[in-house]
Amino acid sequence: MKAVELRLVAELLKNSRRSDRELAKVLGVSQPTVSRTMKKLEEQGVIKEYTIVPDFSKLGFQIMGVSFIKLQGSRASSPEDEAEQAGEVEKSEPYAPVMGVSGQGLGKDRMFITFYKDYGAYLKAMQVTKQLPFIDVDTLDSFLVDLTDKNQYRPLSMSRVSKYILSQAEAAANQIQERNSAAKKTATRKQ
Repeated sequence: MKAVELRLVAELLKNSRRSDRELAKVLGVSQPTVSRTMKKLEEQGVIKEYTIVPDFSKLGFQIMGVSFIKLQGSRASSPEDEAEQAGEVEKSEPYAPVMGVSGQGLGKDRMFITFYKDYGAYLKAMQVTKQLPFIDVDTLDSFLVDLTDKNQYRPLSMSRVSKYILSQAEAAANQIQERNSAAKKTATRKQ
């Protein structure tokens, strides 16, 4: 990605409510450049959505669970079947799934992040989950976060990701500048 694209993504991670004009001023480019770049990044799937990070406890969620499961067999069902069955459960339960992904680690192959109204809702969701035909009941583990605990090490925020992306954009710009300087010196010596 170009440096301006990385910087734009980083600025949007900090605050996606800013106007194209405000973003252009911060980035040192024109407003049409920001608009075109945003459209391009949306079309490429780099920007998937514009959202907020609320205080989930103030929205009625007390627990965030990170759950790890192992599917039975090599592949008990298709991803579409899994999503359909999980979707049916989600319609009737007091919880809000954030993401469910495939991966590897801890002897598991799926990870889910979910917000729950309370511990009772978490327990009920785990009971229902264990009844799904593609879940290996012996390998369902969760890490629970009390969202009402105000002494969290680092609450959910995109600002750290933004800082990292900005540092990568700056490093890429510095490398380009160094290459250009080296090329100019070489060209000067040849003259």
